[in-house]
Amino acid sequence: MTYLPTWESVQSHTVSSWFHDAKLGIFIHWGLYSVPAWAPTTGELGKVVAEEGWEAWFARNPYAEWYYNSMRIPGGVTQAHHTRTYGPDFAYEDFIPIFNDAVVGWDPGEWASLFRSVGAQYVVLTTKHHDGFLLWPSAHPNPFRAGYHAKRDLVGDLTAAVRAAGMRMALYYSGGVDWTFNPTVVTNIADLVRAVPQQADYVAYADAHWYELIERYAPVILWNDIAYPAAADLPKLFAHYYNTVPEGLVNNRFTQAFDIEAGGSTEILGGKHYDFTTPEYASYDEITEPKWEATRGIGFSFGYNQNEGPEAYLSITELVRSFVDIVSKNGNLLLNVGPMADGTIPELQRERLEGLGAWLRVHGEAVFGTRPWVTAEGTARTDTQAEVSVRFTQKSDTLYATLLAEPEPGVWVLKGLRAAETARITLMGSKKPLVWQQTDEGLRISVPGLLPSSLDGAPASTVAITPQPQLLTT
Repeated sequence: MTYLPTWESVQSHTVSSWFHDAKLGIFIHWGLYSVPAWAPTTGELGKVVAEEGWEAWFARNPYAEWYYNSMRIPGGVTQAHHTRTYGPDFAYEDFIPIFNDAVVGWDPGEWASLFRSVGAQYVVLTTKHHDGFLLWPSAHPNPFRAGYHAKRDLVGDLTAAVRAAGMRMALYYSGGVDWTFNPTVVTNIADLVRAVPQQADYVAYADAHWYELIERYAPVILWNDIAYPAAADLPKLFAHYYNTVPEGLVNNRFTQAFDIEAGGSTEILGGKHYDFTTPEYASYDEITEPKWEATRGIGFSFGYNQNEGPEAYLSITELVRSFVDIVSKNGNLLLNVGPMADGTIPELQRERLEGLGAWLRVHGEAVFGTRPWVTAEGTARTDTQAEVSVRFTQKSDTLYATLLAEPEPGVWVLKGLRAAETARITLMGSKKPLVWQQTDEGLRISVPGLLPSSLDGAPASTVAITPQPQLLTT
């Protein structure tokens, strides 16, 4: 199909099957902010905003990638840290030579190998964050800051490595905030709207970058952030992109209009057309259309924050269970890593990735290529666990029921399910069929006393039921 540069035409676009199947992507926040790598460890976005409000969030912003904004807030903790560490005359752009020297020895193949081993199907790299620094040698350089880009083509190098490892490559671009064009310091949500550059030279600049990224790297996702200038011709951009990259997708952050309410809040995500939504440090409570992608860091920050210790990071158990929940509700997980300036992935982040990968090597069949079932959530009980949450996924004629608890031998009762008499039930990690019987409560399954070693201490366990059961009627 050929798309025309009209809203009507691009809105006929549908989500490619690869994205429905993929389930897991790796987000990478890497740039000048990776040099100071500093932010207060305030907490998770949704919790802080809900309890204290947006102004409190920006005043103690735990996103290290927002360092340039935070260091300009008078009296703020990041400003105090910057002055104390680097001196009052050290400008943000003084991090450029440090970053460019650090990335010389970076090996993109090492990243790609790690992400592939975890089970990631696609990778999203920040090509330009809100500070405006470019990670590729653009033919459209920043008009206000000479040499404001990486000397090495980090985008191209990683794109080649990711594709060589059998994954898809997507690109992030901050179209909605660029402090080199609009230096507004963001201290509340209304400031965020005012910070979006709307002038003609920025429209041309951002458009030129997206077209260049499409032509040079053919990303499978245009992952824009915050918003996009109102005067930009997005139908033209989207049509060109879909015609150039047939499996390509755009996210829901190309918003061009805002409705700032009297209280100062605003809806910053949306727009006239998108292929998927992007809740940040959040999820949905039920199976949700359109397709969606939950995005978050392993800790409180996307960019590397040297202040974060184990208490700021998801445990492997929390990560696995959150991922299963997201997939059961029609979502993907875009899990962020924040490398150090030299490309080193911090050990705590690597440990979580490897833990997720180990679980997926046993249970991936219940995740990749699946679709939501008629309901996402259920319950089970075991001999010692009074009630356990269950998440459902399906593939072909098989239902997967994942118990969000450490597996243990004994009797498991999957409540509310009725299976055919000939149904085969197996435990992921073992090919042997389990003994089961139908009861009025549900499926009573006998799990052998000696579990597969791969399930020792696993954060969740899955049974596969073929053919699919039905929900019991009450």
